[in-house]
Amino acid sequence: MAHIELHTPISEAAIRALHVGDQVSLHGMAVTARDAAHKYIMENFIRPPAVPASEQALHAELQRLWRGGVMYHCGPVVRQDDAGRWHFVSAGPTTSIREEPYEADVIAHFGLRAVIGKGGMGPKTLAACREHGAVYLHAVGGAATLIASSVQEVTAVYKKEALGVPEAFWVIRVAGFPAVVTMDAHGQSLHERIAEGSAQRLAALMAR
Repeated sequence: MAHIELHTPISEAAIRALHVGDQVSLHGMAVTARDAAHKYIMENFIRPPAVPASEQALHAELQRLWRGGVMYHCGPVVRQDDAGRWHFVSAGPTTSIREEPYEADVIAHFGLRAVIGKGGMGPKTLAACREHGAVYLHAVGGAATLIASSVQEVTAVYKKEALGVPEAFWVIRVAGFPAVVTMDAHGQSLHERIAEGSAQRLAALMAR
């Protein structure tokens, strides 16, 4: 399996060169988004016939950041220093499958190239990765402090008051963020392979 350095914005060609099992180190910008953020995106950006005037500035900024960019399923623990700057204390991935009803639409709307989380996602997201040239990157659960050390800077935060700290859109600059490709742009999912293999072994055990 290869080890690849990815720098945002990421090209479609770079994404389609990846395969499940590849280890990557991510450099550049990413934006966190969890359950409430996905609900907000769907209700304000994707489902309405037009983006509300009050939300157009954020929509434009997320389009800029996510075109060729990265979403991180993460509810960070943060601190603010005396100068008012935010820092990630803990930045472990959250379970991604909760976003399965929305992620395909979000990938298509914003042109995302990578979604980071843990536990994998389902067939709708896998199909969107194949169609639009995106991957799912599995971050190591239980390594929240280590991952936080790869966050070099918090450049902005949006909707913190409305959604709360864990659910806000945190814009971060990362260097050497470690992850593994577990769903690629060729229709392959390591999560599906493991589930199928486990089911087969269970069936064999039950048949004894």
